[in-house]
Amino acid sequence: MAVSSYKNFEDLEIWNRAREICQDIFLLKEGTDLKNDFKLYNQINGSSGSVMDNIAEGFERNGNKEFHQFLAIAKASAGETRSQLYRVADRNYIDKEEFDKHSNKLIKLSKQISTFMTYLKKSDLKGQKFKGQHDLEP
Repeated sequence: MAVSSYKNFEDLEIWNRAREICQDIFLLKEGTDLKNDFKLYNQINGSSGSVMDNIAEGFERNGNKEFHQFLAIAKASAGETRSQLYRVADRNYIDKEEFDKHSNKLIKLSKQISTFMTYLKKSDLKGQKFKGQHDLEP
């Protein structure tokens, strides 16, 4: 599906996957002693939230160049979340199976974001920001 056919960021599969990961992190806190490690929880909660928020913000910018930039930030935040997940595992808040489940979701999301970034670079759609002023006047 072309980007131009998406009306809202909520329509994007990558945003929905990022939202799911955010919820996973919250549930991880609720079900483990991570809830007592406030600093680590705040960091992993923030970085996972940053993934979905940057996808949304980039989409709302209405231009491929800016959207691409925000997707790069979202992808970096997914990596940050994955790194923090290692600390969650290293502190024995989760076992290897739980770590692998969450890590694999993050790796898959990073790949999907990369694919979407490649699509945007090749797309001719530039968005409202790149239209001439005469196109915006009534």
